[in-house]
Amino acid sequence: MPNKEMLLIPGPTPVVDEIYEALAQETMSHTDMRFAKIFSEALEITKKMFNTDGEVFIIAGSGTLAMEMALINIVAPGEKILVISHGYFGDRFIGVANALGVQVEALSVEWGKHVSPELVDQKLSEGGFKAVTVTHVDTSTGVMSNLSELVPVVKKHGALFILDGVCASAAIEEDMGKEYGAAGYSIDVVLTGSQKAIGVPPGLAIVAFGPRALEARRQMNKVGSYYMDINNWSHIMREPFKYFATHPINMIYAYHKAMKIIEREGFEARYRRHAAIGKAIRAALLTYGMKILAREEIAAPTLSCVLYPEGVDDQKFRNSLAQKGLIVAAHLGPLAGKGFRLGHMGNVTNETLCRAIEIIGEGLQEQGLPADTDKAVQVFKQVFAESMEK
Repeated sequence: MPNKEMLLIPGPTPVVDEIYEALAQETMSHTDMRFAKIFSEALEITKKMFNTDGEVFIIAGSGTLAMEMALINIVAPGEKILVISHGYFGDRFIGVANALGVQVEALSVEWGKHVSPELVDQKLSEGGFKAVTVTHVDTSTGVMSNLSELVPVVKKHGALFILDGVCASAAIEEDMGKEYGAAGYSIDVVLTGSQKAIGVPPGLAIVAFGPRALEARRQMNKVGSYYMDINNWSHIMREPFKYFATHPINMIYAYHKAMKIIEREGFEARYRRHAAIGKAIRAALLTYGMKILAREEIAAPTLSCVLYPEGVDDQKFRNSLAQKGLIVAAHLGPLAGKGFRLGHMGNVTNETLCRAIEIIGEGLQEQGLPADTDKAVQVFKQVFAESMEK
């Protein structure tokens, strides 16, 4: 099933033929031992990717379900969390917490900037926070959180660290076994979805709970959900042939294939490739007189939030790109109409990205702006090669 368009939005991402072929396999029973073997292997590779000796849950749902699942199993109604927000999707945790009856306070900054660890430390010093949520990459701003700075601050205050990896998992390291400066200073929960850097169509909610997060669930009498209660899923994830709710069989086929592709590439190699792509794509677009919302030190490897040079009509520009087969995303909130968001993650190829750079340049030319497409492509190739050598 060939991709007819270049879907370079912050997700869903292009799906390669291997994964489409897996998705199209004959549907088995959700209790079939052959299916259970496929599911178990997918779970094991996921545990390797997150380097956790805790538990991983993969269920039918979206990233939003994963957010709810992460909170409801470790924070009881009336308890308090701190949301560290770098944009729209960081703010979304506020709505989730309110719906679950959890007290919530938030630290936010101007879009494109970074919440400082000093501010987090100051806020947590007030006491009483059960957990802190951090969006690893916010798809509204392209800002990547600095885990090396944030994890130690959060853990110093005894709070659980919940990481939203929706736009980062499988492209940026999310090592739950890593200690950030001191014993026990590590990530407690990672939540994500199937449709971004993992490279599968939308439809799976994926949540990894480390030992401290699992202990937090054990200490809670009950949670306000039947479907999202990890106590109802734990034995299923250990023995997938057992029944609690019907698995999304074909999506698990696709996810299994995607995780095999990721494992084949190698986790570290995949992270290095994404970091190189991010730097290269931004360097190429800068040659067109465009700007990037997030400064390079905090810009994400998975997507770039691009701002137009003066004189670009947003709707005409994105329509022009779409007519040439390139789909990019509009900006959200206060940035609407001022640029676009370009996804560059998952199993996307450099050939596709080079063609996208050319089309973006052609779109600018159509609006009377200068754009040297040959130079931009050359810059992409050069910066990518140099980044991969480091």
